Amino acid sequence: MSDRSMTRREAIVAFGGLALAGPLARAAALAAGPRPNILYIMTDDHAAHAVSGYGSKINSTPNLDRIATQGMRFNNCFVTNSLCGPSRATLLTGKYSHINGMKTNAGRFDGSQQTFPKLLQQAGYHTALVGKWHLVSDPSGFDYWNILPGQGRYINPELIEMGRKHVRQGYVTDVITDLAIDFLKARPRDKPFCLLCHHKAPHREWTPDAKHADLYTQADIPEPATFDDDYRNRASAAAHADMHIADMPDYKKEHPAGLTPEQTKKLNYQRFIKDYLRTIASVDDNVGRLLDYLDEAGLAQNTIVIYTSDNGFFLGDHGWFDKRFMYEESLRIPFMVRYPAEIKPGTLDDRIVINTDFAPTFLDLAGLSVPQDMQGRSLRPLLRGAKPDDWRSAMYYHYYEYPQPHRVQPHYGIRTQRHKLIYYYTIDERELFDLEKDPHELKNVYADPAYADTLDQLRLELERLRKELKDA
Repeated sequence: MSDRSMTRREAIVAFGGLALAGPLARAAALAAGPRPNILYIMTDDHAAHAVSGYGSKINSTPNLDRIATQGMRFNNCFVTNSLCGPSRATLLTGKYSHINGMKTNAGRFDGSQQTFPKLLQQAGYHTALVGKWHLVSDPSGFDYWNILPGQGRYINPELIEMGRKHVRQGYVTDVITDLAIDFLKARPRDKPFCLLCHHKAPHREWTPDAKHADLYTQADIPEPATFDDDYRNRASAAAHADMHIADMPDYKKEHPAGLTPEQTKKLNYQRFIKDYLRTIASVDDNVGRLLDYLDEAGLAQNTIVIYTSDNGFFLGDHGWFDKRFMYEESLRIPFMVRYPAEIKPGTLDDRIVINTDFAPTFLDLAGLSVPQDMQGRSLRPLLRGAKPDDWRSAMYYHYYEYPQPHRVQPHYGIRTQRHKLIYYYTIDERELFDLEKDPHELKNVYADPAYADTLDQLRLELERLRKELKDA
């Protein structure tokens, strides 16, 4: 059965469970010809500033850059809670953490709630998830799933395939890509597919594969500009946090005796950043494998390809590793989309987009109505090159997990194109940054009289967003 020859009875069966999609959307999905496939590739902890297409000074990612070169790169894509589990729940639901129930990594995702894979599945899509899940409950809304338990391991990973555990030999990034390609080869040809390919890399413990184990051994990686941040002129939350490169236990056994704290910090950074980038090199190779398969199988023209990460990451920035803070390196994620049918190659977009937008975008591209309770907005107009006058001018963020791990104080805040206001509500401290004058966020101007009017405007907008998003 093809999409073009679907009978009325078959249409009722395919779309009958989609209660929240209106009849016009269902009719459009049937009448528009072959519906696009969706290939969503997400890594874990991949900072945008470790993608060469985003101007990385420390590595090259030619296959990831292919997606942007052949599609669109979003320069200001942000997460709403910079943490693995919460970010994944937001992807699925199109809702903030306080609505979808996943505020921290200690939570358990309620799989009975509405998700975009369920809506696509009900609309006739063949859906699958391979790789990292990290939401405790079993996946739902997928015709096929094969996931890592918890964080998973890099070498010879254990997997859970449709409820059954097994071990696959090899390197986890290669294994996940193999599973993705196997799914594509075995998929039913009479349905469009939606495949979520979720890599473990480059999450800690940053174990490289044999192919890339010696990469970067001949030179040191440059330290970031804020490597020796002393956390002055900011709220106490920065100094309180416990994720210093200098204190990493990961490489302690390798250190010679008698190192100074400064020497330890520099050695830790070089070991960490090289291993981190080595795992990304493997991701880049495997993304290339997937893109090549789409070309070989004749799927490239009608497949939407997305590359992103579940959150940003500090790569020695502010002397840290990990994420969580609303600071730029943690907040920003790479987000690149290729879809030849609608996206002009090599286009850029600087508007503020957030990960609550992902689910609405996929539904819209599939020709389905976006449920009113989703809190994001479809990016399809932007992908087509439109410039909506009513696009958001600010985004809202809320982080909850404390005290462990890493002792990052709970906080919420707002980011506009130029300014950022953060409120650490458990210690009643605030930060205001002028991102144009202070892109590294080193000087808190919250008490500066010159910013009084700006502060008033940001406070009003922050409260408006909190009420609109039902987090007030």
